[in-house]
Amino acid sequence: MFSNNKPYRDFAEFFSAKFPCKVQKISVNAGFTCPNRDGSKGRGGCTYCNNQSFSPGYGRPTKSISEQLADGITFFSHKYPEMKYLAYFQSYTNTYDSLDSLILKYEEALSYPGVVGLIVGTRPDCMPAELLDYFEVLSKKTFVMVEYGVESTLNKTLERVNRQHTYEESAGMIRETAGRNIMTGAHMILGLPGESTEDILSHADTLSRLPLTTLKLHQLQIIKGTAMAKEFRLLPESFHLFGLDEYIDLCVDFAERLNPAIYIERFTSQSPKKLLIAPAWDQKNYVVTEKIIKRFLERETWQGRLYSPQQKSF
Repeated sequence: MFSNNKPYRDFAEFFSAKFPCKVQKISVNAGFTCPNRDGSKGRGGCTYCNNQSFSPGYGRPTKSISEQLADGITFFSHKYPEMKYLAYFQSYTNTYDSLDSLILKYEEALSYPGVVGLIVGTRPDCMPAELLDYFEVLSKKTFVMVEYGVESTLNKTLERVNRQHTYEESAGMIRETAGRNIMTGAHMILGLPGESTEDILSHADTLSRLPLTTLKLHQLQIIKGTAMAKEFRLLPESFHLFGLDEYIDLCVDFAERLNPAIYIERFTSQSPKKLLIAPAWDQKNYVVTEKIIKRFLERETWQGRLYSPQQKSF
């Protein structure tokens, strides 16, 4: 068991170690696009992507960053008046702009009352050295985390879903970012088309060799309005969408092979019903997480049980 008595290194434990108070992420849509949409790398974006599926209701690109933070803080502060906040630049590629423009956006967020740090989601091929220099300096003064969309460690999968970058680019940028003492996270989708269960579990072995602070996992979801939704309609046999019970076991199997030093931020995601085609679990994220914890305990196992320290290669 870990220090919070959970069978995995939970993200809440990470926040508790970093902050003396409760903290909450506030998602910000700063109006970015993506090189995989505007033509610099590709058109149409990743085949699974519909940004509406993970943008909360209070984050509107028609509002300024400060207005979005104000809305988000109003949403959360009634329960915990003393809570502090992290500005989470989430939608699209949040380092894809000129350096001056990016810094203005980040500084606007950091200057908002109650905001004590930044989390910036981006692609591993959209992090110029000058911006890393900025984050390196900033991280000495305040909380900074950079999250990279890795999605798969298999290049054949990345090509199939039109990511327009390789796993080697992800691994290199994660090492570069962590090497500057910037907290570094990764995002993975479990169940992308063409991947076997063993392929999925091998991601845990591969990621364990990287200097990651945190890891986000979630199940593949088929979302309306995406290229993948069309592919799913035409070639449903190319997909294996996990049933809930099957996915719970997959998460435990995955965590068993994962470096126990990596904080797991989440195991699952819940897209709005109006956008979701499949799988229709109809379960809140926290309910699925509770079921995963129960399965860990039933199996008398824990994160890192099958991890070998010899795998470590930072």
